[in-house]
Amino acid sequence: METIISSSVEHVKALLEQGQLVAIPTETVYGLAANALDKTAVIEIFNAKQRPSFDPLIVHIGNKSDVVLYARFIPANAQKLMDAFWPGPLTVVLPKKEIVPDEVTSGLDTVGIRMPNHALTLQLLQQLNFPLAAPSANPFGYISPTTPQHVFAQLKNKIPMILDGGSCEVGVESTIVGFEGELPIVYRLGGLTLEDIRNVCGEIKVEINSSSDPKAPGMLKSHYAPQKPLYILNNGASDFLSNNSTAIIVFGAFNAKGNEQVFNLSINANYKEAAANLFSFLRMLDADSSINKIYALLLPEVDLGLAINDRLKRAAFKG
Repeated sequence: METIISSSVEHVKALLEQGQLVAIPTETVYGLAANALDKTAVIEIFNAKQRPSFDPLIVHIGNKSDVVLYARFIPANAQKLMDAFWPGPLTVVLPKKEIVPDEVTSGLDTVGIRMPNHALTLQLLQQLNFPLAAPSANPFGYISPTTPQHVFAQLKNKIPMILDGGSCEVGVESTIVGFEGELPIVYRLGGLTLEDIRNVCGEIKVEINSSSDPKAPGMLKSHYAPQKPLYILNNGASDFLSNNSTAIIVFGAFNAKGNEQVFNLSINANYKEAAANLFSFLRMLDADSSINKIYALLLPEVDLGLAINDRLKRAAFKG
């Protein structure tokens, strides 16, 4: 199968209606998409990604009103968050209706739903008569793709088409929020900050770590990982050996220790710029034959720094 990169919504729509997999852009990362109501197509997503069947998928919709087609109940705080942040990098976990296959939710009675903020993909979703299940378009556990070229490098000849929507603006996955009654529970840190959610809902709970029984996508401890070893510098930049085959990922002001290769997520300490650069930097370093070790300094635990640190820690997790 030859994979093409194209901006043709009509072409990708036809492929999806035939039950095939395609890659689609969102504001967060590129997704590997299929008809969320077609069990066979959903199983093909797991096969293509080599994703464990216990890790649920997110359902993508093109209109806010579509959420009632797939969710049995919508808490008032969920509605407030959807009104405030859809389309955008927010996934809400809600009790699912029977129409949503168990294959999508990994047998859970809840489903993660979001409305992505990408003009091309919204156009596609609004022309389809079904939602799309779409985890990140990469082999399971590896670095998420933020350009069509990232997808092509890993899934060429496995899918017929990549819908070209350019580089992803946000660069880290959506924030996932479930509910205990009306209390929002943040299951995954992402492109929507905790401050954003608190400003709308007030009190929230954060529950982001899991092992083999995740309540939402992206909760496994080892995830988003390069093939090269990545180490978190918990004691600052003093506890690593500097040489020209060492790379260090930093944020803001940084004084090089020696002849290590420095990759600054944002020289101006801009969290949005850092999030947009994170996965691209990890991919670039993983592909650079001159580098054999990657180190990373964590960001301040505010704003999108929380989500970026979460991805770095999961990428470095050794089990």
